[in-house]
Amino acid sequence: MNRTPITVEEFREAQEILKDAIDLHEKKDFNGAVESFKKSIMIKPFHEGHLDEFEKKLKEGTYKLSQESMAYMGCASVHVSQLLKELTDEQREEVPVDENLVKIFNDWENE
Repeated sequence: MNRTPITVEEFREAQEILKDAIDLHEKKDFNGAVESFKKSIMIKPFHEGHLDEFEKKLKEGTYKLSQESMAYMGCASVHVSQLLKELTDEQREEVPVDENLVKIFNDWENE
């Protein structure tokens, strides 16, 4: 798959969907959260079929809906953190990157 780098608009969309999905998860709307996490993951995917593989592995287990939502949250968070790394310094200035997300992503890098 020929993948072009992320644009400012695409990053904004992925970040907003992720933040909305986290809010849904916190409000215990796990179905809505899962669907939103999937939407975030599908913005500029790095590997075609990754989401399908992930869903297949989750279905093989016996997880509660809240656990599935948490798994998708992790996947979407990692995806958005990788998208952030693709942005140039100029692009980062154009995007209001959520400070809480940046802190979380930086904490992951330092562990």
